[in-house]
Amino acid sequence: MDAEISLLNQFIFIIGEITLLFILGSILFAILMVTLALISIRRGKIYFPSLIKSGMVLLEGLMRALFRLIGLEDVQVHAFFIQLHNSMNKKAFEAVPVRDRAIFLPQCLRSAKCPAHLTPEGLKCKCCGLCMIGYWLPILERMGYRVFSVPGSSFIKRMVRKYKPKAIIGVGCLVEVKEGLEMSDKLGLISMGVVTLKEGCVETLLDWEDLIEIAKLGIDPDTIPPDLVSPAGNNLPA
Repeated sequence: MDAEISLLNQFIFIIGEITLLFILGSILFAILMVTLALISIRRGKIYFPSLIKSGMVLLEGLMRALFRLIGLEDVQVHAFFIQLHNSMNKKAFEAVPVRDRAIFLPQCLRSAKCPAHLTPEGLKCKCCGLCMIGYWLPILERMGYRVFSVPGSSFIKRMVRKYKPKAIIGVGCLVEVKEGLEMSDKLGLISMGVVTLKEGCVETLLDWEDLIEIAKLGIDPDTIPPDLVSPAGNNLPA
């Protein structure tokens, strides 16, 4: 009986030691990841991206607490995550033919007076000129993209199931893009994120040059519509 109790105590002690080592190891690993992330943010260059992303996936809550402890807000953390994700996916995205890509725009980019109606595939733009979607949509489609203007992630999943793109570009606010990139990973999609300049539900703003820069990745320059290049070299309309 005493021997059984002794063995049980030893087992509990070993489990306790393993648990303690695991907790300490997790904290040290999280501190290392946060340090690498901070260096990357300050120098504008991402170091050991695969390692940092693994840490942010495995220890997101702990790393977020450490970020807050040193004064970084969630906004900065989300922005870094998106930058990290795009950096890691760039080469894979470039390798996907444009015919196998799709772009998902949020419906909040449209004008408050938008005449488009919601369909099972999202809003069907009428190119009425009230917002910039009508200007850029034809250009993106001529590049070979399938473009959707959708109100939520359920539409994205539906279009992914229907058209089966291998790579997508998601546009939205910080939180929406971060969640969308995570959803894309689960769906096995190569994804890139573009964050809007203004958050909200109505008439948000987008730097279309940021979107076009990603959209042109891996595409033969000869197939890019001349509308994207002005004599000044600026691919944004005046």
